Amino acid sequence: MTPSDSVLLSSARSFVDVGLTRDDALKIYYYMRLAREIDNRSIALYRQGRLSGALYTGVGNEATAVASAYALEDGDAICPMHRDLGAQLVRGTSPQEVFANYMGKADTSSRGKDSSLHIGSVERRVFSLISHLGSMIPLTVGAALASQLTDRNYVAMTYVGDGATSIGDFHEGLNFAAVRRLPFVLIIENNQYAYSTPTSLQFACEKLSSRAKGYGIPGEQVDGTDAVAVYAAARRAVQRARAGEGASLIETVTMRMRGHSEHDKAEYVPPELLEAWAKKDPIHRMETLLTETGWWSGEERTAMENRIFQEIDEALVAAENSPMPAPEKALTDVYAD
Repeated sequence: MTPSDSVLLSSARSFVDVGLTRDDALKIYYYMRLAREIDNRSIALYRQGRLSGALYTGVGNEATAVASAYALEDGDAICPMHRDLGAQLVRGTSPQEVFANYMGKADTSSRGKDSSLHIGSVERRVFSLISHLGSMIPLTVGAALASQLTDRNYVAMTYVGDGATSIGDFHEGLNFAAVRRLPFVLIIENNQYAYSTPTSLQFACEKLSSRAKGYGIPGEQVDGTDAVAVYAAARRAVQRARAGEGASLIETVTMRMRGHSEHDKAEYVPPELLEAWAKKDPIHRMETLLTETGWWSGEERTAMENRIFQEIDEALVAAENSPMPAPEKALTDVYAD
């Protein structure tokens, strides 16, 4: 899908249309920009050989990750994937924890056993991603079932890419959530490629959101680079789930602006496709809307940028100074207590 196709996608006219205040809008931008700058710094660190493993970024996906997570309440459960650094930040994951995890440090939720975004927190109600992405659906559906059985009335949200819609867990988990009318929201991040497989070889339907009809649940396709549109769709789905009306599916159409990971040059992606999507950069779109709305000044924007860069600098120093795990800890914390 090219950006020109996105005129057909759901969009929102303004922040106010979807119930966002000035404070909300500035927070969403802050998390989007923080995610982008952490990715930019991490790319440099990866090239310098200062990270422990592969690096997977969410460049171009910030609007989807941040705005969807922002629609949740603190008590809701969320299972972000490797493109969803923004969602992790919204839920309280610190830049220091991100850098420390990338470096395999001991003072992280993985205790140094991961070097990606497998970050989870019981306190923040964040489930760590599962590398086999579709498997996150039955896991999060299980959380939604627990919510229903215990009358705790929290919503469970997870994310998959377009490629994960082709595996069995997608069908089994979504069907169970639909039949049981669980408080579950599935975000499909259609970023045009599952590693090197284009969407033309992944699914034959016109849009992935249309699959919702087969499960008897609402499905909506939105412009994944439009934070306001994503928030509006996520908010509707979350409100519906919390009201006991069951599961929803949202397809956000985006473009993976870098390789599958930083070791992938992505030479299979036509350069003109990346150039076209670059004109819809979610950060720039949010900046433009904030300016047009009159909700920030040039000085406020500069102050926020300086704050973000300072936070990243301080987080990186703290992460680099944190300890590596002791060798004898290699076999501890492998299984849950």
